[in-house]
Amino acid sequence: MPDTDDRTHAPLIPAPPIPAPSIPMSLPQLGEEEAAAARRAILSGWVTQGPEVAAFEREFAAFVGAPHACAVSSCTTALHLALAALGVGPGSEVVTVSSSFIATANAVRYVGAIPVFADVEADSGNIDPDQVARAIGPRTRAILVVHQIGLPCNLDRILAIAAERGVPVIEDAACAIGSEILRDGEWVRIGRPLGHVACFSFHPRKMLTTGDGGMLTTADPELDRRFRLLRQHGMSVNDLARHGSREVVFESYDEVGYNYRMTDIQAAIGRVQLARLPDFLALRREQAACYADLLAGIPGLDLPREPSWARTNWQSYCVRLSGGQDQRRVMQALLDRGISTRRGVMCAHLEPAWPSGTWRCTGHYGCGCSEERACAALAQSVAWRDQGLMLPIHHRLSADDQRRVAAALREVLAPTMETA
Repeated sequence: MPDTDDRTHAPLIPAPPIPAPSIPMSLPQLGEEEAAAARRAILSGWVTQGPEVAAFEREFAAFVGAPHACAVSSCTTALHLALAALGVGPGSEVVTVSSSFIATANAVRYVGAIPVFADVEADSGNIDPDQVARAIGPRTRAILVVHQIGLPCNLDRILAIAAERGVPVIEDAACAIGSEILRDGEWVRIGRPLGHVACFSFHPRKMLTTGDGGMLTTADPELDRRFRLLRQHGMSVNDLARHGSREVVFESYDEVGYNYRMTDIQAAIGRVQLARLPDFLALRREQAACYADLLAGIPGLDLPREPSWARTNWQSYCVRLSGGQDQRRVMQALLDRGISTRRGVMCAHLEPAWPSGTWRCTGHYGCGCSEERACAALAQSVAWRDQGLMLPIHHRLSADDQRRVAAALREVLAPTMETA
């Protein structure tokens, strides 16, 4: 590599002719224990929703401190069931964020409701409680918050607003398994019911994976009953009860439900992953602390911070570019050096699937904003998308890998900052 100290006016340094091995963004942490668990389920003869799912639900509920946990096929289906079970439907509005994976907004559309997008906080990227208060209207039937990339949002403030306005709160906790918030002097895991429902994802990029899958937690037994009914086509008798009965059972279907079941193969893997989760979390926190040390003081780079009342699981490590940095240029330069990154969290309202008229916002209530899709009321959401930079973080990321990422960032950002 050329000397990095004498390049005040040098152009972007090209990648080495033979780049070092690629550093991927993320990798699922699966091994022989998970393979053995899947084999056990396969050889048991019961591979769809059955005893492994029931055990996974009990163990997950105990881990997060929830009275009830219901396993489903994905977090998207969990969000759909949560909204449906709370009676959200056509003519309803749901206060949520545009700044999230598109599944959050899509779930609102699945029930025929309109999302009212609230902006996010400039410092955290999480939903802004002040904007939530502004977004609530006479047709609001739910507040759907997101714990952004694992960092808990300000639930205490949002729950207070929701209680005052009589609106239920759903937590999109897709990324937040193992994250915690401080309440009344006690650290509480996300998923212990504080709102009405919390929804989790077990996609391969998450801290706990079953290949794909999801979970709903709640303290309300009636909501839990509804989730279990709707996830299995509205069938009045579940498979475990029917197969365990000593008498002939004829089920009924009193309403239209869905095929949102988790398989026993997935649940068996999930049980192993759940037992290993504390070790996963400890490693991520070590890696985050290492990044914080290595990246400190790099011009044009703002590092993520935890508020005093929250602990993220560091499912993702997202820095923010400043000083007019070109996000695409930086990402391409890192990719040329064998380092994979992702841009900040997407904005649903900027996607073709969500044209004007399909959503609302606090700044232009009722209009869906201009044809140019510019929306001053969602400026922070767009800024996080365009300035965010997610760095590699996973169990195979070594300390040397992290040093390589930091050195590459320092190198890539320095020419721009020195000529600015």
